[in-house]
Amino acid sequence: MSASDRRRRREADAAKGVSPRDDRKPTGKSGASPRDDRKPTGKSGASPRDDRKPTGKSGASPRDDRKITGKNVDGGWAARAAKGTTTPRAEGDRWTGRDDRGGSDRPRRDDSRPGAARRSDDRPGFTRGAQGRDVGNQRGDAPRTGAPRREDDRPGFGRNAGDRAQNHGAGDRRDDAPRSASRREDDRPGFGGKAPAQRGGATAPRGAAGRGGAGEGRSDRGSRPDRGAREADSRGRGAAGRDAGARDAGARGAGPAGTAPAQRRPERPDPSVPSPRKRRGEPVDPAREVALDVLRAVRERDAYANLALPKLLRERKISGRDAAFATELTYGASRSQGQLDAVISACAGRPVDEIDGPILDILRLGVYQLLRTRTGAHAAVDTSVDLASAEFGQGRAGFVNAVLRRAGEKTAEEWIAELAPADPVGKLAFEHAHPKWIAQSFADALGAQAGELDALLKADDERPVVHLVARPGEITSEELALVTGGEEGRWSPYAVYLDGGDPGLLEPVRDGIASVQDEGSQLVALALTRAPLEGPDKGRWLDLCAGPGGKAALLGALAAIDLFTVDAVEPAEHRAELVRKSTRNLPVTVHVADGRDSGLTPGYDRVLVDAPCTGLGALRRRPEARWRRTPADVAELVTLQRELLTAAWDLVRPGGVVVYSTCSPHLAETVSVVADFVRRTGAEELDSREFLPGVTDLGDGPSAQLWPHRHGTDAMFLATLRKK
Repeated sequence: MSASDRRRRREADAAKGVSPRDDRKPTGKSGASPRDDRKPTGKSGASPRDDRKPTGKSGASPRDDRKITGKNVDGGWAARAAKGTTTPRAEGDRWTGRDDRGGSDRPRRDDSRPGAARRSDDRPGFTRGAQGRDVGNQRGDAPRTGAPRREDDRPGFGRNAGDRAQNHGAGDRRDDAPRSASRREDDRPGFGGKAPAQRGGATAPRGAAGRGGAGEGRSDRGSRPDRGAREADSRGRGAAGRDAGARDAGARGAGPAGTAPAQRRPERPDPSVPSPRKRRGEPVDPAREVALDVLRAVRERDAYANLALPKLLRERKISGRDAAFATELTYGASRSQGQLDAVISACAGRPVDEIDGPILDILRLGVYQLLRTRTGAHAAVDTSVDLASAEFGQGRAGFVNAVLRRAGEKTAEEWIAELAPADPVGKLAFEHAHPKWIAQSFADALGAQAGELDALLKADDERPVVHLVARPGEITSEELALVTGGEEGRWSPYAVYLDGGDPGLLEPVRDGIASVQDEGSQLVALALTRAPLEGPDKGRWLDLCAGPGGKAALLGALAAIDLFTVDAVEPAEHRAELVRKSTRNLPVTVHVADGRDSGLTPGYDRVLVDAPCTGLGALRRRPEARWRRTPADVAELVTLQRELLTAAWDLVRPGGVVVYSTCSPHLAETVSVVADFVRRTGAEELDSREFLPGVTDLGDGPSAQLWPHRHGTDAMFLATLRKK
């Protein structure tokens, strides 16, 4: 029957005094309307539907008081429902997803009422959408809290439940499908591309492909019976299956005005939705993120990890276990770079120089966790994938995931057995993540004790103990140990060992009566003051290579006791400023000059030449240094070392002493420089071991060589020369 026929029939019935609904099929109850058994409204003698608001239109449909699902210009159905001013539709208006029922004599479907049983064709199954939602005109298996959805209200790829809740009201969502995560169209997995998406607002028109108009608030999780299967199927997807967090919790918890949010049972997040850390620009695990940032600074800007890391930890207010974990990851991945790169290359099937630097940093961090920490394989892989996804998108994150999963298929021992060179030194170098040429230089320096190479390389990979130096005349090592909770040193009378923590936070360090200095460096300065002179000590001391000022400060404190003075030379202004800060309130004068041509007046009693070197003896404190240095650096530095030693010799008085030291055990930088100098000048080399009382295993002499695995210090070398 057409609409016009129905209208004419109602008008004829009205003229006869017959109710438009009196011709309904009898129910078997005497004088009872088929609808008269509905729940009473509380109005005496009123029909269950007679409390509807008048529409002001003759012949209006008895069902015209239904709420519309979309948001109109007057604020949306939720606002109107709160005010009790829902607008009836005009005749001929079409409801979303339903045919025109106005004035129809067709019996109402019983299953459309809340709580009614669903029909057999409403069961969840393969006819439902990709995310488990109903498609077409099929209705879901749970009561609706809002109006029905339209035909084109199908689940789209990667729709954002948070956006829908905000734009269309949380009351339009199904009770059985709360969302704990969402993703937008530009977050869908891909090769890192970001497709722009236009979100419809409250009054935005709804097109067939727009997916953004009325009735868009329902969950796309599907019904409870089939959700478990999809979640089970999603296991093993890695980072993509984790919770996206509660960023849109406010939108999801909102309901119509004047109503409290429904209390819903918590459920697992949608496995197909990326977690927050997979969206670009959002924070990831703070410890790993700091470690990654330091690795990148080291690679791109030649930064020093031991300087960059503490600064970042302070800036980002990271402390405690997170700070310790970030430190382990940063230093460990920096020290192990060569070994990690070999594993990465084997797993990626290409040399590491063909992998983008930022991705390589992430891979190094992940492989280090897999092979050299107790971090679980799942956590190591997933967090690394998160780091890649957060910055580069899913495409590169997939590459990271594949490489790390291959790396985790073998243990560190298995990778070493497969990739290490066959020769003994090369094998030890690979096992302990040292360049082979450095390991060979250590073996040469050990000489007859080359069997200790394994222990030496292992000590190089261990976290060094923090050493403090108590300023002579201000505080004793015993007092410093009591104040800081540390332990007095073994070799230097001014040394204190700390278990950990930030020494910059200690009160004696802040007050300038203690500072951080390796015990080996303390011994070098002490040797200079203990070496015998010919003639009296007039108290003119010189530190020819003073930056950053640790040895100059200890010399200055010792000189102050006897009213002596110290000159400190440093060519770089910024390092000279560090010397000034270290020696404040001490009898130390800082000169910004090149030590090879300082312009100072000769006649010094004692001169220290702590020459620039490769730093191979302090690799445990400068973890990235082993991979920056090359054999070519040694030759360049040897030339500079010889020139500085010659300049010091010109500045020392006859009978005075020069201590030549390096923080490298490489023979070309140590005994070779000294032997060549003695041969050229006829200098007298004193036995330096005599000036380090109580320190054992310093070598065959007359020079002295400290070792990390023997003495717990940096591998400092020193030789003492006296001018005849």
